[in-house]
Order: sequence, then structure tokens, then C-alpha cells
Amino acid sequence: MSVSFISRIATPKKALSTAAVAAATVGMALSAAPAHAATATGSAADAKTIAHQMIPDAAQFNAFSRIVEHESGWNIHATNASSGAYGLVQALPASKMSTAGADWKTNPKTQIKWGLDYMNSRYGSPAKAWNFWQANGWY
Repeated sequence: MSVSFISRIATPKKALSTAAVAAATVGMALSAAPAHAATATGSAADAKTIAHQMIPDAAQFNAFSRIVEHESGWNIHATNASSGAYGLVQALPASKMSTAGADWKTNPKTQIKWGLDYMNSRYGSPAKAWNFWQANGWY
């Protein structure tokens, strides 16, 4: 066999090998991304922005944010495998959030509205819900 024939065979193999390594690297990087980063609007930051717009009082927003961070990491699809609690605020049963809107499974605004209503009706405010959470590890 001539050297040029071997070069023509080796070069495509090298190119395929390089492409495979690159694809595997991208795949590993994508799979390493935290699950809580994704929401229907694109990111946890988007969900936080929506919450901040809905809860303009800084102290109440911070309390709400702390609860959501602990409960779901701002993942609107967070699901507790043992209890079935779902969403940003881990509603149980999850279907309770339907009272805030039919899109409760995918819309952070709907989940935030339900969670805020829940915290206000059960505890009086997100800050009081956070105080309870700190004392009990749940709310």
C-alpha cells in the first residue's frame, strides 16, 4: 500500500474520532448542568425575576426566595419522588396549584402565585412562612 492511500484512510478516521470526542465532551457538559437551572421561561433567574415582580417588598421576596431555594432550587419541574410534591414551592398534592391556573405544571408565574397565596393564607406572609420553615425544616 502506498503512504498516500494510508493517509487518505487515516485522515477521515482522525476527523471522525475528533468529532466523536467533541460530541462526547458537549454531552458531558450538558448532562452536568444542574436540573434546577431550567424553567419554562428558560432559567431559574427568569423565575426569580417573575417572583420579584409579583412580590415587590424586599423582605417578603427574600423570604419567599429562601423557601423556594430550599424546596426546589427554583426548578419548576422539581418532584419529590417519595411524596409527589411538585414545583417551585413543592405543592402536595401537586394538583392543588391548578387553582392558580391550568398551566400550573409549566408556568413559573402560576406556581409563584399559588405559593404566595398559600404562604399568605396559612402563615400570614412569606416572611412568617420562612420563620416556620427555619424552625421546622418544612412549611
